[in-house]
Amino acid sequence: MNLPPKVRLSLCTFSCHQHWQAVQSKQPGTKFSDAPSFFDYARSLGAEGVQTHIRSEAEAKIMRARVEATGGWYEGDVPLPKTAGELDAFDNDVRLVSEAGGTVARTVLTGIRRYEGFKTVEEFRAFRTHAEQTLRMVEPILKKHGVRLAVENHKDQMVAELIEMLVHFSSEWLGACVDTGNNISLLEEPHGVVDALAPFAASVHLKDMAVQPYGDGFLLSEVPLGTGFLDLPRIIATLRKANPGIAFNLEMATRDPLKVPCLTPSYWTTFPDRRAIELARAMTLVKQHPPTQPPPMIAGKALAQVLAEEEANNRASLDWMKEHLK
Repeated sequence: MNLPPKVRLSLCTFSCHQHWQAVQSKQPGTKFSDAPSFFDYARSLGAEGVQTHIRSEAEAKIMRARVEATGGWYEGDVPLPKTAGELDAFDNDVRLVSEAGGTVARTVLTGIRRYEGFKTVEEFRAFRTHAEQTLRMVEPILKKHGVRLAVENHKDQMVAELIEMLVHFSSEWLGACVDTGNNISLLEEPHGVVDALAPFAASVHLKDMAVQPYGDGFLLSEVPLGTGFLDLPRIIATLRKANPGIAFNLEMATRDPLKVPCLTPSYWTTFPDRRAIELARAMTLVKQHPPTQPPPMIAGKALAQVLAEEEANNRASLDWMKEHLK
């Protein structure tokens, strides 16, 4: 790959989802407890920066000092306000991102998967309308603090729908956090999704994926980089060409495989215009790419083992990034 000499390798919060859950429930054996100590932990694994949420001015000051002392970097992760009454909290979150040295903050329009959370087309359309209203409310706040919001393709909208929304605003303060695997769950070809979102890319969730059939559709898993079926060199080159300074945030989720029930009628409720050929293409892709090794599983395992496996998966993926992103 013909890449610029410096590539930004980072770790996002969800790559350590199991560890963060253990922190929140005050379980023993955790290795960080807040954003600055997460930054230190990520650096110990081989990352140079993090994408995570800052919760206080004290954390923001410590994070900025850590970043400046190590030559690393920080990206924010902020929740969107649900109502106008939550705008002050959003303003504070974005201000803390800026105070910590961040110029980009990732967000999601909804935390639910489209085929699980929306039961009617009307529900999905109402979500889209509300999302546009929310982005309209927050844009002046982003401009005020000089922070660009990176909206993730989060198993909610098809790539054309997200692009339509970003084009509608045509704002320098709104871009995409390009997740390299999420839209497989919406039966979209992942490399085409990256190609389409690249012009809007403000941040990246870099992941490799494994798929396998099950009775109602297929199972979808994040796997250590280089062990799945994605053409990562192609994806990386595409995103670097579009945005040479972009940060590649590893998102290696150690969890049980996700069920994508695309062979059930309920899956299609919010896709009234999809065609059978798209299902056929998706299932052909699944059959053509069996896993090269067993995907991560956490069911029935002790917490200590889950945390150890999560760390091993992240370390292996960061090692791959250091070898291939130079």
